[in-house]
Amino acid sequence: MGESILEHNRYQREYYDSTNKRTLRRGRSPYIDRHLDRLIDAASLERAQTILEIGCGQGRYTLPLVDRGFKLAALDLSPVLLERLRTAAGPRDVCLVAADIAHLPQHLMKRFDRVIGFFALHHMHDLDLVFRGVASALKPGGILALLEPVAKNPLYYLQIMLTPKMTWRGERGLLKMRTPIVHAALRRQGFVDCRTERFGLFPPAIVNTRIGRYLEDGLQYRRYIRIANAFQIFSAKLPA
Repeated sequence: MGESILEHNRYQREYYDSTNKRTLRRGRSPYIDRHLDRLIDAASLERAQTILEIGCGQGRYTLPLVDRGFKLAALDLSPVLLERLRTAAGPRDVCLVAADIAHLPQHLMKRFDRVIGFFALHHMHDLDLVFRGVASALKPGGILALLEPVAKNPLYYLQIMLTPKMTWRGERGLLKMRTPIVHAALRRQGFVDCRTERFGLFPPAIVNTRIGRYLEDGLQYRRYIRIANAFQIFSAKLPA
């Protein structure tokens, strides 16, 4: 039998609560800024909007967004990670929600103009339940935008093999991060205008150097390089 949702969620909480991964540490960098810029554009984010970030973790992307002037509600399964985020946020105004997006609290329904996420979807158990929860959170005409790894990029699988404390059980949802699978699940929950935008080539150690950014800017839009894109943004909207 397959893993139940409760078992999956329990493992994911333990996976992140216990590791405090270096890759998830907060702090502004060119790598983070590039991800933010692309998602802000894909989601048409504006500072006056109500925004829900799902799978926020320790706030690697949450706090830079707040520092840019966006007001966020940040949702995660793990109270441990949310407490770390609360501590790091200091005086910043961030609404923290310990919940599963697949079982959204009543007071959050139909409240948001945008739902966003960064490398969270492939850790979630059931795409249909997740997108049903997102649809219940969004106002009519609201937009969803999720940044995820490209499933066909072999570097992710190499990273899982070589990185201490990363496990296949924790990361195997990567296999679902393909446009036909994600778009089909979105459409089943009533979303329209489903899109996938791919970008980026290099990991943080390269992008955070001046020459790395120069190389990526020069290469990533060349046709023969696109097959090596590392990141993708799935976006869709609810009918108005």
